[in-house]
Amino acid sequence: MFDGKKILITGGTGSLGQALTERLLKFDVDTIRIFSRNEDKQVSMESKFSDDRLRFFLGDVRDLERLKRALEGVDIVFHAAALKHVPKIEYNPFEAIKTNVIGSQNVIDGCLHENVDRAICVGTDKAVSPLNTYGATKLLMEKLFVTANHYLNPQRHKTKFISLRYGNVLGSNGSVLPLLINQIKNKQKLTITDPNMTRFSITMDEALDFILESGSLGQGSEIFVPKLQAYSLMDLKEAVKNLFGDAEEETLGIRPGEKLHEVLISKDEVRYTRDIGKNYVILPSFESHATKKYTNSKRAEFENSYSSDNAPKISVNELEEIIKVSYLSKHHS
Repeated sequence: MFDGKKILITGGTGSLGQALTERLLKFDVDTIRIFSRNEDKQVSMESKFSDDRLRFFLGDVRDLERLKRALEGVDIVFHAAALKHVPKIEYNPFEAIKTNVIGSQNVIDGCLHENVDRAICVGTDKAVSPLNTYGATKLLMEKLFVTANHYLNPQRHKTKFISLRYGNVLGSNGSVLPLLINQIKNKQKLTITDPNMTRFSITMDEALDFILESGSLGQGSEIFVPKLQAYSLMDLKEAVKNLFGDAEEETLGIRPGEKLHEVLISKDEVRYTRDIGKNYVILPSFESHATKKYTNSKRAEFENSYSSDNAPKISVNELEEIIKVSYLSKHHS
Protein backbone atom coordinates (compact mmCIF):
# COMPACT_ATOMS: atom_id res chain seq x y z
CA MET A 1 0.00 0.00 0.00
CA PHE A 2 2.78 2.44 0.87
CA ASP A 3 5.39 1.72 -1.80
CA GLY A 4 5.82 4.64 -4.18
CA LYS A 5 3.32 6.78 -2.25
CA LYS A 6 3.53 10.36 -1.03
CA ILE A 7 2.48 10.50 2.63
CA LEU A 8 1.74 13.41 4.93
CA ILE A 9 1.69 13.16 8.74
CA THR A 10 0.09 16.01 10.67
CA GLY A 11 1.68 16.41 14.09
CA GLY A 12 4.60 14.52 12.59
CA THR A 13 7.15 15.71 15.16
CA GLY A 14 5.23 14.18 18.10
CA SER A 15 6.15 10.82 19.65
CA LEU A 16 3.62 8.96 17.47
CA GLY A 17 4.53 10.94 14.36
CA GLN A 18 8.22 10.16 14.71
CA ALA A 19 7.62 6.47 15.41
CA LEU A 20 5.26 6.28 12.42
CA THR A 21 7.85 8.02 10.23
CA GLU A 22 10.54 5.53 11.26
CA ARG A 23 8.24 2.62 10.39
CA LEU A 24 7.10 4.09 7.05
CA LEU A 25 10.70 4.73 5.96
CA LYS A 26 11.18 0.95 5.96
CA PHE A 27 8.82 0.84 2.97
CA ASP A 28 9.73 2.06 -0.49
CA VAL A 29 7.77 5.30 -0.01
CA ASP A 30 8.27 8.19 -2.42
CA THR A 31 8.20 10.96 0.21
CA ILE A 32 6.95 11.60 3.73
CA ARG A 33 5.91 15.15 4.52
CA ILE A 34 6.11 16.12 8.19
CA PHE A 35 3.55 18.82 8.96
CA SER A 36 3.89 20.51 12.35
CA ARG A 37 4.27 23.93 13.93
CA ASN A 38 7.33 23.17 16.10
CA GLU A 39 10.46 24.26 14.23
CA ASP A 40 12.89 23.03 16.93
CA LYS A 41 11.44 19.53 16.77
CA GLN A 42 11.59 19.61 12.98
CA VAL A 43 15.30 20.51 13.04
CA SER A 44 15.96 17.74 15.58
CA MET A 45 13.92 15.20 13.62
CA GLU A 46 15.61 16.08 10.33
CA SER A 47 19.00 15.45 11.93
CA LYS A 48 17.83 12.24 13.61
CA PHE A 49 16.51 10.57 10.45
CA SER A 50 18.72 12.14 7.77
CA ASP A 51 16.67 10.63 4.92
CA ASP A 52 16.21 12.45 1.63
CA ARG A 53 12.64 11.10 1.36
CA LEU A 54 11.58 13.38 4.22
CA ARG A 55 10.11 16.85 3.68
CA PHE A 56 9.37 19.27 6.52
CA PHE A 57 6.45 21.70 6.34
CA LEU A 58 6.03 24.31 9.05
CA GLY A 59 2.34 24.90 9.52
CA ASP A 60 -0.71 24.49 11.72
CA VAL A 61 -3.82 22.42 10.99
CA ARG A 62 -5.77 25.55 11.91
CA ASP A 63 -4.52 27.07 8.61
CA LEU A 64 -6.46 25.50 5.74
CA GLU A 65 -4.54 27.28 2.97
CA ARG A 66 -1.20 26.04 4.31
CA LEU A 67 -2.63 22.54 4.58
CA LYS A 68 -3.78 22.61 0.96
CA ARG A 69 -0.27 23.49 -0.16
CA ALA A 70 1.24 20.71 1.96
CA LEU A 71 -1.31 18.21 0.58
CA GLU A 72 -0.56 18.81 -3.10
CA GLY A 73 0.08 15.45 -4.77
CA VAL A 74 -0.27 13.48 -1.51
CA ASP A 75 -1.72 9.95 -1.59
CA ILE A 76 -2.17 9.13 2.10
CA VAL A 77 -2.65 11.32 5.18
CA PHE A 78 -2.16 10.30 8.80
CA HIS A 79 -3.82 12.91 11.00
CA ALA A 80 -2.11 12.83 14.41
CA ALA A 81 -1.97 16.56 15.25
CA ALA A 82 -3.84 17.42 18.44
CA LEU A 83 -3.77 19.30 21.70
CA LYS A 84 -4.03 16.47 24.23
CA HIS A 85 -3.00 17.46 27.77
CA VAL A 86 -6.27 17.23 29.71
CA PRO A 87 -5.64 19.89 32.43
CA LYS A 88 -4.33 22.44 29.88
CA ILE A 89 -7.33 21.88 27.65
CA GLU A 90 -9.77 22.20 30.55
CA TYR A 91 -8.28 25.65 31.19
CA ASN A 92 -8.04 26.59 27.50
CA PRO A 93 -10.97 24.74 25.88
CA PHE A 94 -11.42 26.82 22.75
CA GLU A 95 -7.77 26.38 21.80
CA ALA A 96 -8.45 22.63 21.72
CA ILE A 97 -11.56 23.22 19.62
CA LYS A 98 -9.49 25.22 17.12
CA THR A 99 -6.92 22.43 16.76
CA ASN A 100 -8.79 19.19 17.42
CA VAL A 101 -12.13 20.05 15.80
CA ILE A 102 -11.65 22.91 13.32
CA GLY A 103 -8.16 21.59 12.49
CA SER A 104 -9.62 18.16 11.74
CA GLN A 105 -12.27 19.72 9.51
CA ASN A 106 -9.46 21.56 7.71
CA VAL A 107 -7.66 18.26 7.12
CA ILE A 108 -10.87 16.83 5.65
CA ASP A 109 -11.44 19.87 3.44
CA GLY A 110 -7.81 19.85 2.31
CA CYS A 111 -7.96 16.13 1.45
CA LEU A 112 -11.16 16.63 -0.55
CA HIS A 113 -9.68 19.63 -2.34
CA GLU A 114 -6.52 17.72 -3.32
CA ASN A 115 -8.34 14.40 -3.91
CA VAL A 116 -6.14 12.40 -1.53
CA ASP A 117 -6.67 8.62 -1.69
CA ARG A 118 -7.22 8.04 2.01
CA ALA A 119 -7.03 9.95 5.29
CA ILE A 120 -6.58 8.14 8.61
CA CYS A 121 -7.18 9.94 11.91
CA VAL A 122 -5.78 8.71 15.22
CA GLY A 123 -8.30 8.86 18.05
CA THR A 124 -8.42 8.05 21.74
CA ASP A 125 -10.43 6.11 24.29
CA LYS A 126 -11.28 9.47 25.88
CA ALA A 127 -13.68 10.10 22.98
CA VAL A 128 -15.97 7.40 24.43
CA SER A 129 -18.60 9.00 26.70
CA PRO A 130 -16.19 11.90 27.27
CA LEU A 131 -15.69 13.34 30.74
CA ASN A 132 -13.36 16.13 29.66
CA THR A 133 -13.02 18.69 26.88
CA TYR A 134 -10.18 16.79 25.24
CA GLY A 135 -12.35 13.69 24.89
CA ALA A 136 -15.25 15.76 23.56
CA THR A 137 -13.07 17.35 20.87
CA LYS A 138 -11.71 13.96 19.80
CA LEU A 139 -15.24 12.57 19.66
CA LEU A 140 -16.11 15.37 17.25
CA MET A 141 -13.00 14.57 15.21
CA GLU A 142 -14.24 10.99 14.85
CA LYS A 143 -17.72 12.16 13.86
CA LEU A 144 -16.26 14.48 11.24
CA PHE A 145 -14.14 11.71 9.70
CA VAL A 146 -16.95 9.15 9.74
CA THR A 147 -19.42 11.46 7.99
CA ALA A 148 -16.84 12.94 5.59
CA ASN A 149 -17.32 9.81 3.49
CA HIS A 150 -20.68 11.23 2.34
CA TYR A 151 -18.55 13.18 -0.13
CA LEU A 152 -17.18 10.01 -1.73
CA ASN A 153 -17.93 10.34 -5.45
CA PRO A 154 -15.82 8.68 -8.18
CA GLN A 155 -16.33 11.68 -10.46
CA ARG A 156 -15.32 14.32 -7.93
CA HIS A 157 -13.95 13.04 -4.59
CA LYS A 158 -12.22 9.70 -3.97
CA THR A 159 -10.91 10.20 -0.42
CA LYS A 160 -11.69 7.43 2.06
CA PHE A 161 -11.79 8.73 5.63
CA ILE A 162 -10.92 6.16 8.31
CA SER A 163 -10.87 6.52 12.11
CA LEU A 164 -8.73 4.64 14.62
CA ARG A 165 -9.27 4.49 18.37
CA TYR A 166 -6.98 3.18 21.10
CA GLY A 167 -5.76 4.17 24.58
CA ASN A 168 -2.52 5.59 25.94
CA VAL A 169 0.64 4.03 24.51
CA LEU A 170 2.66 2.43 27.30
CA GLY A 171 5.74 4.57 27.89
CA SER A 172 4.71 7.45 25.61
CA ASN A 173 5.47 11.05 26.56
CA GLY A 174 3.31 12.15 29.49
CA SER A 175 2.16 8.61 30.38
CA VAL A 176 2.39 7.01 33.81
CA LEU A 177 5.31 4.63 33.10
CA PRO A 178 8.09 7.22 32.55
CA LEU A 179 6.65 9.22 35.47
CA LEU A 180 7.02 6.29 37.88
CA ILE A 181 10.50 5.42 36.58
CA ASN A 182 11.71 9.02 36.98
CA GLN A 183 10.25 9.24 40.48
CA ILE A 184 12.23 6.18 41.59
CA LYS A 185 15.41 7.39 39.91
CA ASN A 186 15.08 10.78 41.60
CA LYS A 187 14.27 9.16 44.99
CA GLN A 188 10.80 10.68 45.08
CA LYS A 189 7.54 9.16 46.26
CA LEU A 190 5.60 7.10 43.74
CA THR A 191 2.37 8.98 43.07
CA ILE A 192 -0.65 6.73 42.55
CA THR A 193 -3.95 8.26 41.50
CA ASP A 194 -6.29 5.38 42.42
CA PRO A 195 -5.33 1.80 43.35
CA ASN A 196 -8.38 0.43 41.50
CA MET A 197 -7.44 2.04 38.18
CA THR A 198 -6.92 -0.11 35.07
CA ARG A 199 -5.62 0.70 31.60
CA PHE A 200 -5.37 -1.10 28.27
CA SER A 201 -1.87 -2.24 27.32
CA ILE A 202 -0.58 -1.17 23.91
CA THR A 203 3.06 -0.56 23.04
CA MET A 204 4.24 1.81 20.34
CA ASP A 205 5.09 -1.09 18.00
CA GLU A 206 1.63 -2.57 18.53
CA ALA A 207 0.05 0.83 17.88
CA LEU A 208 2.00 1.20 14.63
CA ASP A 209 0.98 -2.28 13.46
CA PHE A 210 -2.63 -1.41 14.20
CA ILE A 211 -2.45 1.97 12.43
CA LEU A 212 -0.90 0.59 9.24
CA GLU A 213 -3.06 -2.55 9.03
CA SER A 214 -6.35 -0.77 9.74
CA GLY A 215 -5.45 2.13 7.51
CA SER A 216 -4.92 -0.34 4.67
CA LEU A 217 -8.17 -2.26 5.30
CA GLY A 218 -10.52 0.68 5.73
CA GLN A 219 -13.20 1.40 3.15
CA GLY A 220 -14.27 4.68 4.78
CA SER A 221 -16.66 5.54 7.66
CA GLU A 222 -15.32 2.83 9.99
CA ILE A 223 -13.80 3.24 13.45
CA PHE A 224 -11.18 0.53 14.07
CA VAL A 225 -10.41 -0.62 17.63
CA PRO A 226 -7.64 -3.10 18.57
CA LYS A 227 -8.16 -6.17 20.72
CA LEU A 228 -6.01 -5.60 23.79
CA GLN A 229 -5.14 -6.94 27.19
CA ALA A 230 -5.19 -4.64 30.22
CA TYR A 231 -3.25 -4.07 33.43
CA SER A 232 -3.98 -2.61 36.84
CA LEU A 233 -2.09 0.48 37.98
CA MET A 234 -0.97 -1.38 41.10
CA ASP A 235 0.56 -4.17 39.01
CA LEU A 236 2.37 -1.61 36.85
CA LYS A 237 3.72 0.02 39.99
CA GLU A 238 4.97 -3.37 41.28
CA ALA A 239 6.65 -4.12 37.95
CA VAL A 240 8.46 -0.77 38.01
CA LYS A 241 9.59 -1.30 41.61
CA ASN A 242 10.90 -4.78 40.75
CA LEU A 243 12.96 -3.31 37.92
CA PHE A 244 14.19 -0.08 39.52
CA GLY A 245 13.98 -0.49 43.29
CA ASP A 246 11.61 0.27 46.12
CA ALA A 247 10.14 3.67 46.97
CA GLU A 248 7.58 5.26 49.24
CA GLU A 249 4.12 5.77 47.80
CA GLU A 250 1.51 8.49 47.89
CA THR A 251 -2.11 8.18 46.76
CA LEU A 252 -3.30 11.40 45.09
CA GLY A 253 -6.82 10.45 44.07
CA ILE A 254 -8.27 10.49 40.59
CA ARG A 255 -7.70 13.73 38.66
CA PRO A 256 -10.47 15.93 37.23
CA GLY A 257 -11.74 14.52 33.93
CA GLU A 258 -9.92 11.21 34.43
CA LYS A 259 -11.68 7.83 34.25
CA LEU A 260 -11.11 4.87 36.55
CA HIS A 261 -11.07 2.51 33.56
CA GLU A 262 -10.39 3.03 29.87
CA VAL A 263 -13.38 2.35 27.61
CA LEU A 264 -12.78 1.75 23.90
CA ILE A 265 -16.32 0.81 22.86
CA SER A 266 -19.37 2.11 24.70
CA LYS A 267 -22.41 -0.02 25.51
CA ASP A 268 -24.42 1.87 22.88
CA GLU A 269 -21.77 1.22 20.21
CA VAL A 270 -21.76 -2.55 20.73
CA ARG A 271 -24.72 -3.06 18.38
CA TYR A 272 -22.68 -1.55 15.54
CA THR A 273 -19.45 -3.41 16.39
CA ARG A 274 -18.09 -6.33 14.37
CA ASP A 275 -15.31 -8.77 15.22
CA ILE A 276 -12.86 -8.92 12.29
CA GLY A 277 -10.18 -11.13 13.85
CA LYS A 278 -7.32 -9.11 15.29
CA ASN A 279 -9.46 -6.00 15.73
CA TYR A 280 -12.98 -4.71 16.13
CA VAL A 281 -14.65 -2.32 13.73
CA ILE A 282 -17.46 0.07 14.68
CA LEU A 283 -19.70 0.64 11.68
CA PRO A 284 -21.58 3.90 11.13
CA SER A 285 -25.19 3.99 12.28
CA PHE A 286 -26.22 5.08 8.77
CA GLU A 287 -26.07 3.07 5.56
CA SER A 288 -22.77 3.46 3.72
CA HIS A 289 -20.70 1.64 1.13
CA ALA A 290 -18.35 0.58 3.95
CA THR A 291 -21.00 -1.45 5.79
CA LYS A 292 -21.38 -3.83 2.83
CA LYS A 293 -17.86 -5.18 3.33
CA TYR A 294 -18.72 -6.38 6.84
CA THR A 295 -22.14 -7.94 6.11
CA ASN A 296 -20.88 -11.45 6.95
CA SER A 297 -18.66 -10.41 9.89
CA LYS A 298 -19.75 -11.67 13.29
CA ARG A 299 -20.97 -9.30 15.96
CA ALA A 300 -18.75 -8.50 18.92
CA GLU A 301 -19.35 -11.00 21.71
CA PHE A 302 -19.29 -8.66 24.70
CA GLU A 303 -22.67 -7.40 25.88
CA ASN A 304 -21.63 -4.29 27.74
CA SER A 305 -18.84 -1.81 27.02
CA TYR A 306 -15.35 -2.90 25.97
CA SER A 307 -13.41 -1.69 28.99
CA SER A 308 -10.00 -2.21 30.59
CA ASP A 309 -11.95 -3.33 33.66
CA ASN A 310 -13.35 -6.43 31.93
CA ALA A 311 -10.48 -7.17 29.51
CA PRO A 312 -7.96 -10.00 30.22
CA LYS A 313 -5.24 -8.79 32.60
CA ILE A 314 -1.45 -8.90 32.19
CA SER A 315 0.55 -10.22 35.15
CA VAL A 316 3.32 -8.30 36.92
CA ASN A 317 5.97 -10.56 35.35
CA GLU A 318 4.55 -9.99 31.88
CA LEU A 319 4.52 -6.23 32.49
CA GLU A 320 8.20 -6.37 33.45
CA GLU A 321 9.04 -8.05 30.13
CA ILE A 322 6.96 -5.53 28.17
CA ILE A 323 8.74 -2.64 29.91
CA LYS A 324 12.15 -4.16 29.16
CA VAL A 325 11.44 -4.84 25.49
CA SER A 326 9.24 -1.94 24.44
CA TYR A 327 10.50 0.87 26.68
CA LEU A 328 13.91 0.33 28.24
CA SER A 329 15.52 -1.05 25.07
CA LYS A 330 14.52 2.12 23.23
CA HIS A 331 15.51 4.56 25.97
CA HIS A 332 18.93 3.00 26.69
CA SER A 333 18.24 2.88 30.41
